[in-house]
Amino acid sequence: MPQGSYMRTIQERGKLVAGVSQDILLFGYQNPIDNQLEGFDIDMVKQVSKAIFGDENHVEYRAITNAQRIPLVQNGSVDMVALTMTINCERWQQVNFSSVYYDAGQRVLVPRNSHVQSLQDLGGKKVCAAAGTTSIDNITHAPNHPVPIAVSEFTDCMVLLQQGQVDAISTDDTILLGLAAQDPSLEVVGSKFTAEPYGMAIGQSHPEFVRFVNAVLEKMRQDGTWATLYNRWLGRASGGQPPNPPGPKYKD
Repeated sequence: MPQGSYMRTIQERGKLVAGVSQDILLFGYQNPIDNQLEGFDIDMVKQVSKAIFGDENHVEYRAITNAQRIPLVQNGSVDMVALTMTINCERWQQVNFSSVYYDAGQRVLVPRNSHVQSLQDLGGKKVCAAAGTTSIDNITHAPNHPVPIAVSEFTDCMVLLQQGQVDAISTDDTILLGLAAQDPSLEVVGSKFTAEPYGMAIGQSHPEFVRFVNAVLEKMRQDGTWATLYNRWLGRASGGQPPNPPGPKYKD
């Protein structure tokens, strides 16, 4: 890695420190059989490690909550965050982002015996999402006035839904598919009503690291790695052919 670059700092330290989830099935999940973290986000981090070290295993994973993502990037506790994180203008003021590596959209998860078909059917009803996410903001500002219930993790939402303490969960379809895979009594309904482009968050003082990660993502788009990882984690859940990877849009 170039002398003086943040990639060189990571290389000399001997590990890439990444903030990830440990309970979002398909994206960042601790496998109870071998206690290893796995998922689409985890494999994104592994590709960055491979580009720096020639080995995907030079990573120290830190399981964090959604609300911790920006503060931990800002204070340097982690080198990057890969945790189903939507890129938006407000967050751009606080951290830098890689180019988009996945396009998600917000939908609704309800019990199969529910008559709910979309967020529009949930006016005055309790709808759960994780604190510090765009999802809870979208619920809060929905014109039909659902009642937002914010919790630390989306698995907490699922417990509340199973106990009948909330009427629905609403967040990115990727997360909802993972929750539904764990409980066949639940189903994802309605079409996407938001655009949620995911990026990896990086500190604003390391623009060269952003460019490096973008180069890793571009290689993955071109050589088929992105499609392979999509099929590994999301192919069965999405029930179709993998989409084309999101096209990059760069600031400079």
